[in-house]
Amino acid sequence: MNGAESLILTALKCGVEVCFANPGTTEMPLVAALDGAARMRAVLALFEGVATGAADGYARMAERPALTLIHLGPGFANGIANLHNARRAHSPIVNVIGDHATWHLAADAPLTSDIESLARPVSAWVRKSASADAVAADTAEAIAAAMRAPGHTSTLIVPSDCQWSAAGAAAGPRAAVAPPAVPDSAVRAAAGILRRDGANTVLFMGGAALRERGLKAAARIAAACRCRLMCGTFPARVERGGAMPPVEKLPYFPEMALEALAKASSVILAGARAPVAFFGYPNMPSILIPEGCGVTTLATPEQDIALALESLADLIGAPKEAAARAANRPAARPTGALEATTIGAAIAALMPERAIVMDEAATTGLPFFDASLSAPAHTYLALTGGAIGQGLPCATGAAVACPDRRVIAFQADGSAMYTLQALWTQAREGLNVTTLLCNNRRYRILQVELARAGVTEPGPKARSLTSLGNPNLDWVALAKGMGVPGVRVETAEALSQQLERALKEPGPKLIEMII
Repeated sequence: MNGAESLILTALKCGVEVCFANPGTTEMPLVAALDGAARMRAVLALFEGVATGAADGYARMAERPALTLIHLGPGFANGIANLHNARRAHSPIVNVIGDHATWHLAADAPLTSDIESLARPVSAWVRKSASADAVAADTAEAIAAAMRAPGHTSTLIVPSDCQWSAAGAAAGPRAAVAPPAVPDSAVRAAAGILRRDGANTVLFMGGAALRERGLKAAARIAAACRCRLMCGTFPARVERGGAMPPVEKLPYFPEMALEALAKASSVILAGARAPVAFFGYPNMPSILIPEGCGVTTLATPEQDIALALESLADLIGAPKEAAARAANRPAARPTGALEATTIGAAIAALMPERAIVMDEAATTGLPFFDASLSAPAHTYLALTGGAIGQGLPCATGAAVACPDRRVIAFQADGSAMYTLQALWTQAREGLNVTTLLCNNRRYRILQVELARAGVTEPGPKARSLTSLGNPNLDWVALAKGMGVPGVRVETAEALSQQLERALKEPGPKLIEMII
């Protein structure tokens, strides 16, 4: 057995069964080792940002890491943007990066770079294997580090001679580390606030609080004290629709966020940190908590959030189960022009039970979250770190993790151009992803930001830098070139017709919506 084989076999022993790859010369022993591991699925991405984004989507849904296999420092640099997003999502990922042979590094070959320095800003754990015999243990430790609550990125750098040289046996999994329990004092403090002023309290949730167990406990708390349930603007994962309780989403713009919290006397953080503005604006605070509003932490993202919420519900005497929400009525299919409201309504009306929606629709996607509350039970994923180009890869990884569920990639056109290669991977793997492409031929959010900056009449250069026209992008042709069938629609009625058809057929589809 060589070092590469010991790495792949160790990953399998530790429960890692998928590798999203864009390898190069220094990873060839690992590529060969994949052939000897029948249970390890190898998924090729045509760009490293697709591999890392797919690993993020896979981790969010599978709740365990995939490997990424990436070539040296420049290849890893291509994948960093979506690893930034994955770090914000607390997604467990293990990056495996080949490096030059140890004895070749001193020659400073053209692709030599400081991989560790590139990895540290997006990785909680970084190591370079020192020998072939060390590779197996290093792999097991990388996986264990990625799995520590709330989920982290590990980066293992493996010189090519450590891959091809003889090595010992594969390593077994390290003991799992349970998330620490929340102190009783934190639960009592939150209970005191809710008893005193529950109706004016916001339970601000993130992480495991937005999964089914956490949401059921939060619903009990809200039933007992009438507090509001809220999540951040870009949650990593929310169970939504069906019987799940209504959860507000904090607005994106700071003025609107402050207004949403204006009537709250207290905010209790459950698996989330205090919300901050995405950018600094003149005369606007960075922390989006209104003056005079108290902030109390029930549970940090690293702690056992669901247990903390259940303990809090028990302490305030909440009912063992919150009253079930009234059954959702089938939403009416929208008619008329295609715009943000009718598109969101169409998705809510037609999505199947247990769908997964990856939302990178930017401005067009804003009405969907409210509309989705009336939809069947589904999982909602969002752009977590703000680095655009996450949507299509994340949807790809989610479909690999959940082949029995339909994935909807709700996607803006500008950000889709960053990682449209994900369509090719969807076609090659036969993934059940339906992409709804919002084509407004512009970076609409940048036009909004220009107006907010006081530029009400931008000049020709500013207009050109926010326009995606001249020439117009043809998404049906782009999808066809990637092996994905596509259609173009221009009305809400046509969208409903084509979406209903696409959701019933296997494999990837793209619907270009001209807005």
